Amino acid sequence: MLKIVIDILWSIAIVFLVGGSIYFTWKLSGVQFHFKRMIHCFKGTNKKGVSPFESLTMALAARIGVGSLAGIALAIYLGGPGTIFWIWITGILTAANTFVESTMAAKYQEKDGTSYKGGPPYYIDKALKKPKLAQTYAIVLIISYIFGFITIQSNTIAKSIEEYINFPTVIIGIILCFLTAYIIMKGITRIAHITGKLVPIMGVGYFILCLFIILQNLSKLPTVITEIIISAFNIKSLGGGVISSFIIGVQRGVFSTEAGLGSGAIASSTTKTDKNTSSGYIQVLGVYFTVFIICTLTALVILTSDYTLYNWTNMNGIELTKYALTYHLGSLGNIVLLFSIITFAYSTIISGYYYGESSLKYLIEGKYPILIPILKILTLILIILGSIISPTILWDSVDIFVAILAIINMYSLICLRKEIMIDYKKNK
Repeated sequence: MLKIVIDILWSIAIVFLVGGSIYFTWKLSGVQFHFKRMIHCFKGTNKKGVSPFESLTMALAARIGVGSLAGIALAIYLGGPGTIFWIWITGILTAANTFVESTMAAKYQEKDGTSYKGGPPYYIDKALKKPKLAQTYAIVLIISYIFGFITIQSNTIAKSIEEYINFPTVIIGIILCFLTAYIIMKGITRIAHITGKLVPIMGVGYFILCLFIILQNLSKLPTVITEIIISAFNIKSLGGGVISSFIIGVQRGVFSTEAGLGSGAIASSTTKTDKNTSSGYIQVLGVYFTVFIICTLTALVILTSDYTLYNWTNMNGIELTKYALTYHLGSLGNIVLLFSIITFAYSTIISGYYYGESSLKYLIEGKYPILIPILKILTLILIILGSIISPTILWDSVDIFVAILAIINMYSLICLRKEIMIDYKKNK
């Protein structure tokens, strides 16, 4: 029954995501390909609060989670190599959604101390004049990130460390709780500062390592690329053919980039730029980095291994990534995977917390400030609980809530399309 609900919701979400991205790509003249403007946007800096670069790394911290390691492997396992092609296409198309949602978030952002706050709840309320829908979005996002993603990331870190050094997961959860508390208790400025340092380190480190593996297997690359393209259109390919490959590719692509969900717009609205469109261009870069660097490198590492010989039941993805890394690097692959999981998952925890806090601030409108520290405490408790419970049910729940976020956000943006066009012409 739950699977049927997930399939129905994601069918609707895909229509909104893909349809909306095609529409905005057409109406905004391929805005996601304006690369020169993307680079120039970093010149507008909020010196007192969160910088444009920090807002980008905060969004990347949420995007580059365990899904970049496990999700890509799972996509290949379920839908074949062709899913990677559809993840590329999804990334390119839905980057237009990222541009639009971030632009609207910048337009309707509000002052929040030395920085700013914003996102879908604010533009759904102020621009679309649908406060009930905005409240629904905010509640669903809190459930998705605080109760879902953060708990899953904590579980992944704890289980990975336990498997490697046989250390009690509850102790790992407590340590992770204290590390998170040190950051989130200081607010958005500390969160943005940490992601501004952590994301470049983990991103560059992962890039160098995967590039080394790929260069060692350079002779296999033409075959792998050909296999990706052919499998994307092969009716008889693994996982049920081109339709299955397409659906899995779109779904995994959205999970990796969060393009169209509106969550990235929450991060982009924390800073003030010279033009509203600058926030949009900056976040498009984040989508491309996630898809064409992190996700693609993970896929190539897997596809250049002998992954077809790997058999596993109840696959969640991370096992296949581990297999590929140990295939290429031997026992060193386990250490690399452990480090990647810890940094990727932890960055998602601290960014995901802020998404929840921002949504709660919208809901309470400054009336019940005590709820913010309560949310912090709840988050820390869930981090500990997440280290000892099974994430299976959580993953299914997150699938549902993410689809709902996409439907609400894309519906709202499509309704606001006329205002978006006018704003784009004024600020481009």
